[in-house]
Order: sequence, then C-alpha cells, then structure tokens
Amino acid sequence: MRDIRKEILEKLEEIEQQENVRVLYAVESGSRAWGVESPDSDYDVRFVYVRTKEDYLSLQEKRDVIEWQLDEVLDINGWDLRKTLIQFRKGNATLFEWADSPVVYKTTEAWEQISEVGKKYFSKKVALYHYYGTANSTFCQFLQGEEVKYKKYIYALRPLLACKYIEQYETIPPVKFEDLLKQPLPKELSDEIQTMLTIKANSDEKDLNPRMPVIHNYIQEEIKRYEQISKEMEDDRYGDWSALNRVFLKVI
Repeated sequence: MRDIRKEILEKLEEIEQQENVRVLYAVESGSRAWGVESPDSDYDVRFVYVRTKEDYLSLQEKRDVIEWQLDEVLDINGWDLRKTLIQFRKGNATLFEWADSPVVYKTTEAWEQISEVGKKYFSKKVALYHYYGTANSTFCQFLQGEEVKYKKYIYALRPLLACKYIEQYETIPPVKFEDLLKQPLPKELSDEIQTMLTIKANSDEKDLNPRMPVIHNYIQEEIKRYEQISKEMEDDRYGDWSALNRVFLKVI
C-alpha cells in the first residue's frame, strides 16, 4: 500500500537537497485539509522554506516560489520565507489557512515563531474580500447549470461560511469545513448540505449531480451580502514591518 505521508516527506528532503533550502513548515491544503476530500482527491502540499543568508545578500535574485511537482496524485509547491512574511503583512487569507492547517507534514521551532508573529496581521476586511470573491468566482463559473459538480458547492459554501465566522467572531476562521458548519444555519440548508456531502463522499470529483436549490440560493444571496459588507468595512490591516523584520533576521 502506498504510504503518501512518507512519500511527501521524502519529496521535501529532495527539495531541501536540490534547492539548497531548509523547509520550515509543510502542510496539506485544499479539500484534504478541509476534511471533504473525494476518493480520487489529490494531495495539495504547501510549504515555506528559507534560503541561506548568502542567497538573501546576493545581487542575483532567486525565485520566491518552488514548484516541485504536479501530477494526478501530488501537487507540491512552496513559498520563500521573505515572500511569506510579506504576504502575512498583506493579510493573505490563503496563508492564514496554511498556518492553521490540521494536516501538518513538517514544522519547526522557527515556524512557530513566524506563525505567532503572523497572527497580528490578520485583516477582517482582506479576508472577507478574498472569501466572498472566491465564492463568487466559483458560483459564476461552475454552478450555473442544472447539473453541477458537488465539489464546487463546497468551494463556494466554505468561503461564505468563513465570512460568516469572521462577521460573528472577528478572528481567523477554522480550516475544516465541519467546524464552519457548527455555526447556526437554517435547518433546510443544513439538511441539504449534509445530503450533498454524503453524495460527494461516495462519488468521483468529476461526477455531475442535480443542482440543489436551497444551497444555490444561499450562495447567491450571501455573495451579494458579503460584497456589500466588505466594501463598507474600514481598512484594518496592520502595516508595521518591525516584528516581521525581526523574525526574518532571526530565522536566517
């Protein structure tokens, strides 16, 4: 039987040796981190790495991403530490998801320090804008037909439930879909979501199934609502560089 975790750790070691970097943190992203994978879902591995001090002082700039593998089973790519810290300052919602992923392949003491600093830079406005935009893009591109991929329902519902969490608690939303579903929802909607999840769990990701009207209407209405809320919300980004600069120098 294929040991995916062992294979991923071996890939991370290959990256370190061939790219002359140190992997600080590696996690699962996407449906497997959300806890809603299908039988044929791939593994979306995301990692943060640091180069040598000499590389950062060199006049020759190196790429700030490593795209290592993309096939039917593994999707592996990572961000340089400097890029990661800059994205924390921008309030990048995807990065906050990586930092809270429930499926961790590798972590380090350095990453724990970085993550603790990064939490200061969470922005409710940036996150709401990201999540409602993700839901809107998915809804417009993939959920207009009479038959749809139920995977796409999750790709629209999950960001809207993250918006709901941010609206209520004003903090970083959970990564797992089931945790987001613990929020109060209309019973008809909850029942239809559970039906959809049961069908999806026993289907291939490419399968088409009938549109679910309660879910469809909820997505449509919540996209409009959070678009308006995000526009009206004040900019709450934390712009100070000092903490990020300190942890950058400490790690390299």
